[in-house]
Amino acid sequence: MSGTWRNAPPRRVRRGAALTLVFAGALATGAATNSWGGVPGGPGAPGVPGPRHELNGAAGRTPGGAGAVPAEAAEAAEAKVAAEELVSRSGDRWEAAYSAHEYEGFERRMGGAYVGVGVSVERSDVSGGDEVVRVEDVLPDSPADRAGLRPGDRLRAVDGVPVTGEPVTEVVALLRGATDASPGRAADPGTAVDLTLSRGGHQWSETLERARLAARSVSVSQPSLRVTRIEISSFTEGVGARVRRAVAEAPEGSGFLLDLRGNSGGLVAEATESASAFLDGGLVATYDYDDEQQALYAEGTGNTGAPLVVLVDGGTMSAAELLTGALQDRGRAVVVGSRTFGKGSVQVPHRMPDGSVAELTVGHYTTPSGRRVHGRGLLPDLEVRSGDRAAERACRVLSGLAAGS
Repeated sequence: MSGTWRNAPPRRVRRGAALTLVFAGALATGAATNSWGGVPGGPGAPGVPGPRHELNGAAGRTPGGAGAVPAEAAEAAEAKVAAEELVSRSGDRWEAAYSAHEYEGFERRMGGAYVGVGVSVERSDVSGGDEVVRVEDVLPDSPADRAGLRPGDRLRAVDGVPVTGEPVTEVVALLRGATDASPGRAADPGTAVDLTLSRGGHQWSETLERARLAARSVSVSQPSLRVTRIEISSFTEGVGARVRRAVAEAPEGSGFLLDLRGNSGGLVAEATESASAFLDGGLVATYDYDDEQQALYAEGTGNTGAPLVVLVDGGTMSAAELLTGALQDRGRAVVVGSRTFGKGSVQVPHRMPDGSVAELTVGHYTTPSGRRVHGRGLLPDLEVRSGDRAAERACRVLSGLAAGS
């Protein structure tokens, strides 16, 4: 069976296939959270297993359980029988089966459109060692923004389900409106989600309606004259160009803090182009496909002289690990944070006769020095486990690099 990669080819692949790789992880993991919620075929789309898929074995399989399956879920399942049959043979957790409708949603999401309420969330330590779920960022003019949610607000429950201490992926599933019967198909625009929040000593509830929003995958800020911070939540279309632009437009003499925490993957062409912003050509990664080794290269002349620190954590996955490994192995960046997730497998979508799509693992990638990422992750040069302290430490390291340059 022939497979087709999406969109344009990877940069300088040694075999001349006009294909695009998708090194996608669970794009809803970590700080991406509800930014990606609600897309039909959202987290859990081809190559992008959603949180409940991960917890129930191979991605794309509908978990079992008691109770009747809603009619629309049954229809969706019927529309992807061929893909599910193919995926079920391997048991690979990163493989997935989706209906044509779900895959269409994935395509939209990779293009930067999604349905959600416009918040990113994170787990944060509080006194006593407990972990809570907090709002990390709010998208301007989103339902969450109009309701007055702000970074730092504590999220206590979603639709009446307590989330304190729960994994971020579980919180994401609730925010998306995913169900055990249909984990890959999230709620539609206009559907309501009830949130219980607290700020200081005040607790309140908000009912928000999910809406179709434009993704903000890249955020650029200037903490100081000598530091340009570039946060990438996922590698959707256009991210590489925006990273290049941010580097080109940074003040003269600025160092760069590349924040990849919670970034769980996306399009490898965008990760490769992002690497090109900091490298003067050369190898970015290798991967195996059909028992042949392929290579990805940086293109053009990037900023190779400015100090660079990459910030990572356990939610840094897939294409984000590819970028981190390239910058670390090439001696271009100091990596700060905690060990990355360890998702180094490569998926390719196969269109089935019934219109469904089977996302199949075809190989694994390695860093320029030959390190295999899958199942291992990448160790930072400077390990700092706490998220808040990691960011502070990264800024100090960057200041030290700038002072010595």
